[in-house]
Amino acid sequence: MVLFLIGISIAVNNSSHENQTAGNPTHQGDHVLPSTLVISLLLIVIVLLTIYCLRFKNHRKALVTSVDKKIPNGFLEEQGEQTVVLLPRSPSPSKRYFPIPLDSLEEENRIRSADDGKLFREEFNSLPCYYHHGSFEEASREHNREKNRYPNILPYDHSRVLLSHLDGHMCSDYINASYIDGFKEKNRFIAAQGPKLETVADFWRMIWEQKTATIVMLTNLKERKEDKCYQYWPEKGCWMYGNVRVAMEDFTVLVDYTIRKFCVQYQGSDGLRAPRLVTQLHFTSWPDFGVPFSPIGMLKFLKKVKAVNPSYAGPIVVHCSAGVGRTGTFIVIDSMIDMMHMEQRVDVFGSVSRIREQRCQLIQTDMQYSFIYQALLEYYLYGDTELDVCSLEGHLQRLHNTRAPHDRLGLEEEFRLTNVRIMKENMRTGNLPANMKKNRVLQIIPYDFNRVILSVRRGQEFTDYINASFIDGYRQKDYFIATQGPLSHTVEDFWRMVWEWRCHSIVMLTELKEREQEKCFQYWPSEGSVTFGDYTVELTGDTQCETFTLKDMVLTYRPEKQSQHVRHFHFHGWPEIGIPAEGRGMIDIIAAVQRQQQQSGNRPIIVHCSAGAGRTGTFIALSNILERVKAEGLLDVFQTVKSSRMQRPHMVQTVEQYDFCYRVVQDFVDIFSDYANFK
Repeated sequence: MVLFLIGISIAVNNSSHENQTAGNPTHQGDHVLPSTLVISLLLIVIVLLTIYCLRFKNHRKALVTSVDKKIPNGFLEEQGEQTVVLLPRSPSPSKRYFPIPLDSLEEENRIRSADDGKLFREEFNSLPCYYHHGSFEEASREHNREKNRYPNILPYDHSRVLLSHLDGHMCSDYINASYIDGFKEKNRFIAAQGPKLETVADFWRMIWEQKTATIVMLTNLKERKEDKCYQYWPEKGCWMYGNVRVAMEDFTVLVDYTIRKFCVQYQGSDGLRAPRLVTQLHFTSWPDFGVPFSPIGMLKFLKKVKAVNPSYAGPIVVHCSAGVGRTGTFIVIDSMIDMMHMEQRVDVFGSVSRIREQRCQLIQTDMQYSFIYQALLEYYLYGDTELDVCSLEGHLQRLHNTRAPHDRLGLEEEFRLTNVRIMKENMRTGNLPANMKKNRVLQIIPYDFNRVILSVRRGQEFTDYINASFIDGYRQKDYFIATQGPLSHTVEDFWRMVWEWRCHSIVMLTELKEREQEKCFQYWPSEGSVTFGDYTVELTGDTQCETFTLKDMVLTYRPEKQSQHVRHFHFHGWPEIGIPAEGRGMIDIIAAVQRQQQQSGNRPIIVHCSAGAGRTGTFIALSNILERVKAEGLLDVFQTVKSSRMQRPHMVQTVEQYDFCYRVVQDFVDIFSDYANFK
């Protein structure tokens, strides 16, 4: 349009010029009017363009506020009220993605993951949102608005859960919860928001009326200092929530989830009804940002949910905070595993599309969407690797039978499958030039995401680094610290780590010298005391046990003149190459360390060999495996070792060490069938 007007201006001016030169001097001023007209038109165009640009800028600003400016997990805080960022409208018509046969799942996952997950984002953004495929009239009524945690996450009228009316009150049937179908089972789940203080009684009324026996909780009560869910259960004893009596019966805390069992009764006009058992499985390892680091914990959790939920029970109630993101992720994984078994294929796109017709916004981010694929691939590739202790002997025979059919895994093949990619891009701190000399073996460096961080000394850069990694235990996150044997110039850092992380147990699995090479600097006194920088270590006791030496020490931080007790367990008889001659000694030292931990407050256990990987990883894996055998009568050597390798490179280095894990468990079951040594 601007070019067109400029063309007119040029033509008018040229015409005026020609008239002047043709001998009309008396009309030289006649060209003023057309020029004024053109200039006026140009000014109008400029004004219109300015208005358009300003409107476009404001439109972009609004888009950034509502979509791009989102914090992980999809929540933002605006004008004091929490809302959930709404999903962008999908392209119309949406691109269709078809079911994937299981034998293509690995390749399809690889293709979608390329280029930083570009195709995952495209597939996720092609999902239909169904904004206008249902009404929210009941959820939007004035008397129900306060019952919604987030004003823009509401249940559709056609799929919402209806409560019974209380005392004839017509407005008492509402709760922010929706029926969701499973793969082949109608209303297998109820997707709900995390209860608010005002809705706890309604929540338990729903549990009772729907005959629910299992609650799946996927959020923590607080995340990033924000309230995500009200604690709707008693810590101990019993409590009345409206007409429902809830009594805590039992609870078990594990590294990824907590199991709580409640006795639930309804108080009617005729007294208390017959009690029911309701089990809550609370997944605690979904981080504040993004998705779980690995799908292994989620798959174990899902298996437990399936195991505890009775066949006669009503819908499984699943909730996070809003009841859409993590809730939808869990439901789709469950449904797709069922589809795997029934049809030998998965249809993630179709599954999410279907359940979004029942509750808006299910699956909130492309990270959650791709996590579903990761979990399904993990399940497809490795299946269920848990063993009952009763089947251990038969499993070992199959692993060691070299003439077994090809469809059975041998020991070496099972160990090979524990290999995970070493993420060198996540080792930046340990590879800094200032820190390289602090590493005993250059191939074994801690990952940045779980390295042990020391306090930074004033005026000294790079003093927060030590070659040590937090490793999860059976019941606690970061229960172990896997580290290398101290070097002469890292001994003070070693004791600084012991002090700052309040560790009371050190397990040493190497000798100071092996094959005439130094494997660890002696970081304790042979007698009396020794000082390393700000720390003094005093030897107060030395006891020789059958396979290990037990030393008691007092660690003093001299600037503050404060001390703490440290017990040092030095296992003998584990060569640098090979394994211990028998497993009994390993069982004994693990039991001794556990007793010490119970007495000293369960602070992190420091475990080291020379490089802090092979023998260290085997000890930590065995500790976790035996603890689970004791608690559940189950073991999973494969996933335990695989998980530890995801947390520190080269944990459990050889197939011989891997086999040793199985052998020690077999010895444990044979010798201590009542697990007496752990009590």
